Amino acid sequence: MSDALSIFRALADPTRLRIVALLRAMELSVGELAAVLAQSQPRVSRHVKILADAGLTARRREGSWVFLTLASPTRTAPIFAAIDAWGEGAAGSDDLARLEAVRAERTAAAERYFAGHAGDWDAIRSLHVAEAEVEAAIRAALGGRPVGRLVDVGTGTGRMLELLAPDAESAVGIDRSSEMLRFARAKLSRQEATARAELRQGDMYALPLDDRSADVVVLHQVLHYAQQPGAALAEAARLLGLGGRLLVADFAAHDREELRTVDAHVRLGFSDHQVAKWFGAAGLTLADTRALEGGALTVKLWLGERPASPVRKVA
Repeated sequence: MSDALSIFRALADPTRLRIVALLRAMELSVGELAAVLAQSQPRVSRHVKILADAGLTARRREGSWVFLTLASPTRTAPIFAAIDAWGEGAAGSDDLARLEAVRAERTAAAERYFAGHAGDWDAIRSLHVAEAEVEAAIRAALGGRPVGRLVDVGTGTGRMLELLAPDAESAVGIDRSSEMLRFARAKLSRQEATARAELRQGDMYALPLDDRSADVVVLHQVLHYAQQPGAALAEAARLLGLGGRLLVADFAAHDREELRTVDAHVRLGFSDHQVAKWFGAAGLTLADTRALEGGALTVKLWLGERPASPVRKVA
């Protein structure tokens, strides 16, 4: 009863109902939320604290920014069902107009950043097969089974979330760069199928997620930046439940030394033997490999799986 009372007390204010409605539409920083509500940040922060104390919202720091998001669906779904039934689920027209202005500003800022760095990605893409072919192979490698809970490590521009999140039960993208996360957030928020994908700042060696919290983990063109690829794969594998899958899309071993200095590649691709060894150490089996040739660099897909039932050790 005390839990229910705290929830209803938290929602017994028009501003807090507006905040909940806005966070259903998209994740917002404290400053953005204050702008949409046309209220001061201290006042908004007080309202947010009440919602957080009731377990309805969560705060997440990303660099110097603090983002607000809703609590887990198990906590909020009954509340939203009641709100929707009463016809109070949507934000007001003025709030929605200001929310669109926030989206537009995010998009403009992110595109300015991306325009200044696009040449880095274009130079690499020119060395291997078309991205459409790589993405088709990724879909094929994961096909035949539900995606379930998806985690994209090193999400960058959020392309893997665009590709896979519409078929997922839930989707989280993690990246160390706050600038890249802002670009991804702006892009994903424009599409209904990916607007609720969650983005978090984090390091590939210490992912901010619980053990067994994912069914599919993807590392797309990330591993060649890792100083310790085995440790990065072990950390990604930690997230997988029984039967979970880890898909790595990266380059086969190559000798393009200039990529070390020009594009900060730490590793010049990987062999099947290396990846299989790291998968094995992380408790995964190498279930599938695919090679996509057609340029100076060969793109490889390695799919690792955690056994669907615990492996019993023979005494």
